[in-house]
Amino acid sequence: MTEEELVPEIIGGKNPVLEALRADRDINKIWIAEGVQKKGITELLQLAKDKGVIVQSVPKKKIDGLTDTNHQGIAAAVAAYNYASLDDLFDAASAKNEDPFFLILDELEDPHNLGSIMRTADAIGVHGLIIPKRRAVGLTGVVAKASTGAIEHVPVVRINNLSQTVDELKKRGVWIAGTDAKESVDYRRMDAALPLAVIIGSEGKGMSRILREKCDFLYQLPMIGHVTSLNASVAASLLMYEVYRKRNPLG
Repeated sequence: MTEEELVPEIIGGKNPVLEALRADRDINKIWIAEGVQKKGITELLQLAKDKGVIVQSVPKKKIDGLTDTNHQGIAAAVAAYNYASLDDLFDAASAKNEDPFFLILDELEDPHNLGSIMRTADAIGVHGLIIPKRRAVGLTGVVAKASTGAIEHVPVVRINNLSQTVDELKKRGVWIAGTDAKESVDYRRMDAALPLAVIIGSEGKGMSRILREKCDFLYQLPMIGHVTSLNASVAASLLMYEVYRKRNPLG
């Protein structure tokens, strides 16, 4: 882990702080704005007490100065998020006796998009995310807030080279899918009953050429309106739920 990744994070909001406590994150201190109703944060206060975490009542402007998120009068200083390894993702799938299902995020830069993707990934049981170290957002307080706590439950691998990682995934029996408007098939025809990693392109450039060439499958999201592309988190959500639908058919 680099020194940059060891820098403590400030997370804001009731749910992100509560999920951090539930996940046994290393929390240095929790700040609660004066006037916040204690009856609405009973579990948070009890968990903090049980874990010996310092809780300090402060003026709201103190928390405003700590984080620019919609903090709801609650913030916490936590140790930096730990990144997982590729083996951790395979172990997560094995523990559930499921075929691996990973997301590869190709230079995603918007922390709100990453947080939103993590929220959906947790909802449907994605076994983990893979992101690059360069030209991409990492695990930050803004991502934590946008994920509404999902950041505590979705393993994230941060690697130097996505292309090499895709090659390794293939060697380990994982099929690679990407999205492309041309020379592709409707995503509703996706074969999800196999070990799968889906690549989500960046907000501006989409999926890189080298990753596109490594895809075993290319899918498109049908669009009959006037816009030519979807937000990265929306596209990711549609693809994730298609995999979920195929793997969990109605009886």
